[in-house]
Amino acid sequence: MPTWRNRTQAELDASLNNSAAIPGWYERWWPIMLAARARLDARGDVQRDLAYGPEPRQRLDFIPCGRPNAATFAFIHGGYWQSRDKEDFALVSEGPLAAGINVAMIEYTLVPHTTMTTLVDEIRSATRYLAHHLADFGADPTRLIVGGHSAGGHLAAMVADMAEVHAIVPISGLFDLEPIRQSYLNDACRMDAAEALALSPLHHLPVTPKPMVIGVGDGELDELRWQTQSYAEATKRAGWPVTVLPLTNHHHFSVLAELAGAEGVLTKAIAQLGT
Repeated sequence: MPTWRNRTQAELDASLNNSAAIPGWYERWWPIMLAARARLDARGDVQRDLAYGPEPRQRLDFIPCGRPNAATFAFIHGGYWQSRDKEDFALVSEGPLAAGINVAMIEYTLVPHTTMTTLVDEIRSATRYLAHHLADFGADPTRLIVGGHSAGGHLAAMVADMAEVHAIVPISGLFDLEPIRQSYLNDACRMDAAEALALSPLHHLPVTPKPMVIGVGDGELDELRWQTQSYAEATKRAGWPVTVLPLTNHHHFSVLAELAGAEGVLTKAIAQLGT
């Protein structure tokens, strides 16, 4: 029986399964991620596990760049809302820090231990907490840039309407959750049609436009590229100042390398948003 975009169930599931499409990625990249985590652990200025709520995973880290009153990039990790920790993505802090941008790493409760609606509410609480404490951290409270990768890109888009947010940087994100609901991923997400629609940024564009940079690898699965294209077109029609960055020679996971140094394409885009 056809499902999303006239695909069979098997085709739909495959169109969202990045790990199967890029076998061996975890084994190749994990040592690189561990080395970045060790470099971050060696710093003495990281404010770790700041609680933005009462639950164990409602916590974030703040990493100062060393410049007073700098902009801040808040990163939300991926893992299809059901895996990974903020510590797994230490590498993505290195580029913005080198470019003079503070970094915050946000963690959240994973499905199926929470609902998708509650998870989104957590990210909004984390964003609000961070914005209200930036001045305490010596950062500029008016220049909070929220970004994320994959599921984190979806979550970043879900705070685009918040007054505390200056700009948005979704990377390889999900913007229409109906295919997620119809796929194997919904075993953990447990969305019905109404919740999937309510939590789809594509169908709920904020009234007030703000700067947005959307990154996507040219080697992404077709569904991820379709999601980015659809969201970019919708935001542009709504009058948003949107830049789409085609990340050449990158697949779904390797796009994060563009945040690993000051010369990364995504790093440069974030630095520009923070000026």
